[in-house]
This record gives sequence, C-alpha cells and structure tokens, in this order.
Amino acid sequence: MKACGLIVEYNPFHNGHVYHLEEAKKKTNSDVVIGVMSGNFLQRGEPAIIDKWHRAEAALKTGMDLVLELPYVFAVQHADLFAKGAILTLDSLNAHTVVFGSELGDIDPFIQSYQQYKQKEEDYKTILQEFLRKGYSFPEAGRKAYEYIGLKTDHLDLTQPNNILGFSYVKAIFDEKKTMKPETIRRTKSGYHDQEIKQDIASATSIRNEILKTMEIQEPVKDSIPPATYHVLTDYKKKSGMFHHWEPYFPYVQYKVITTSISNLQAIHGMEEGLEYRLKKTVKQAKSFQHWMELIKTKRYTWTRLQRMFVHLLTNTTSEEINIIQSLHVAPYTRVLGMTEKGRTYLHSQKKDMDTPLLSQLQQGAHPFLEIEEKAADTYYLPVQRSKQMEMRKREVGPPIII
Repeated sequence: MKACGLIVEYNPFHNGHVYHLEEAKKKTNSDVVIGVMSGNFLQRGEPAIIDKWHRAEAALKTGMDLVLELPYVFAVQHADLFAKGAILTLDSLNAHTVVFGSELGDIDPFIQSYQQYKQKEEDYKTILQEFLRKGYSFPEAGRKAYEYIGLKTDHLDLTQPNNILGFSYVKAIFDEKKTMKPETIRRTKSGYHDQEIKQDIASATSIRNEILKTMEIQEPVKDSIPPATYHVLTDYKKKSGMFHHWEPYFPYVQYKVITTSISNLQAIHGMEEGLEYRLKKTVKQAKSFQHWMELIKTKRYTWTRLQRMFVHLLTNTTSEEINIIQSLHVAPYTRVLGMTEKGRTYLHSQKKDMDTPLLSQLQQGAHPFLEIEEKAADTYYLPVQRSKQMEMRKREVGPPIII
C-alpha cells in the first residue's frame, strides 16, 4: 500500500483541507492518506479552538485514513523545527510522499531553492545572525538572509507563509536524508491570513474569527466546513462549554509571571534576550491577553514568537527539556490519535518494521516528551468548567479513535 503524508493543524478542518486531501490522494495515486497533526497547542503559539481528538475525528470522517500526533516539543516551534518533527513522524510509517499546500503550487522551485541554499548555507547562517543582531525578527532576518544568498521572490516567494513552511518541509526531507518525495498543491481561493469568510473555501483564521464572535456555529461558517466539522464543533462546545482562544488562559499566565522568579522565567523555552524582565514590568499593567501582547510586542519580537513563549510558560516547558530535538534524526515515538479500517490495515502492515515506538495510548510509552505531552493536555483544559475537566482529561490517556 502506498501512503502519502499531510502535515496539518486543522484548526478547524474546513473545505480547503478537503480539497488538499483529495488532490493529494489523486496527485500521488496513494492508497492511504496519513496526517501528522499538531496537538492542543499549535505552531503559531495558540490553543486549538477544539481539542486534538475532535479535530482528528473530523478529518477521519472526511477522507483521512490515519492521524498521528506531532509531539508538542516540535509542534510549538518555528517552521524548521516544526517541519523536522513532522517529516520524522511521517518517515516512521514509510510515507512515500508528503504533499503540502503552497502559494506557488510547483515543486521544482522549492527543490532548486534548496540546492542553492545548501551551496551557500554557511553564508546564510552568518547573514542571519547579523540581521538578528541588528534587531530584526527571526522571520524578517531569515527572509533577508535568503535574499542575500540569491533566493529571490520571483523564483520562490519566501514572504508567503505556506511557501515558507513548504521550503522547511523540503529542507527537512533532504537534510534528514529521507526517501519520501515532496509535492505541492496550490492553495485555492482564500489566503492564509484572510480575516473574513468570503467564499466556501475560507481560511482557518477567518472561520475561527467568525466562531469566536458569537461562540456559535452560524452562517457563513456552515458553508465553509464539511458536515463532520460542524458535528465535532457543536459536540465539543456541548461537552466543554467553550471554544478555546488565548483570553481564558490570561489569568494563568499572569499568575505564572507574578509568582515566578526571574531565574526560573529565564529557563522557559523561548524566554530570550531579556523577555523575562519585559514580562515582569508589564504583568500588572495588562488588562487582557491581547493588551499584554500589545505591551510587549516590538519589531524584534513577532506576535507568533511571543505566543509560542507564552505557551511554553503556560505549560512550564524549559529549554533544557526541549532542546534535545535539535539532535534527533528519527521520531522519538509515533502516537496514533485515530484511524479508519484502511488506516489500521496500513498500520498493521508497517509496525513490525518500525524503528520508533508505536503508541496507541499515552501510558504505553515512557519518553520524557510524553510527560510534557500530558502536562500540555492538562493545561489545555484548565479553562473548561471544573465539572467537565475530568472527563476531558481522561480522553488523553484513552485509545485512538476508530472510524
């Protein structure tokens, strides 16, 4: 059986994701589609609007065959580390192709750009550090360094968010010497950061914005999501009493900063360049999470970088715990969130040859990253009504979803 891999967050799963899934299957002539999906906290440093189990269920009911969890230590990271974790996870189950969405829609410029990048990698790293020292944010410094080594926007526009992620996937495949083939599909209709729903294929950002306005699933959201997503959104709201976003977590991160010493704050992953002092200075002024972000945001600190730091602060995840991922060249484990019968058949055909532990339940493994995973899950459910928290947390140690 041939398997293609998709690297996803599904926050939430929408019509654009259906298009991506179906086109990927056609493009690769695959028998099985495997999704490696971020858990309850996401790459841009946000809590997912609903938990990973409900997001996985929507995907499985709409064409995905197997959903694997991208470990937290990779999921809440910049593009290159996020991509590395996803590629290692897909490689553990021998996905022959990874198919990503991009603004470009043509794989050749990605591969050519990688080859050019490798020829001048040391120059890139030197120039990147120079721009960082000048006070540029990491994404802006990276773009300027790419331009410096000749990766111009007319060849591959690395100012576009999906092109950036796609280039990171290609780098991860070749840097880690994996045999899978990269392919890309052009994003259709909506832009990654579109704030409003304008058509049946809309950005996840615009869908979340619409849901969070009223905390209900109304038009035009219904037209932009498949039936399975409507079901899991309404089911999650019924079970938990909420949809997740940053504001309900504000008291927890505020308490954390107030009660934590400077030295302990410095240990948190992403707490760099004096951010701990900036947090201490502004913590009592902040009236909301949004207000706090505005107080600490500067040209040097991107919104996304600050949100990722806040996630690690919220989960009390330190650099010492997480920096080991730099030296990994195989997935630490492969955790299954859900599968269809076809996905289960594929899993069975692969597991005897796997080099990484295959986990269908959290307690089956003893890796330190799994302790972080459980901690992150418990933290995610903190704003849920207390009477419902226990039930939600139990799901974390339960078996995969089988559709």
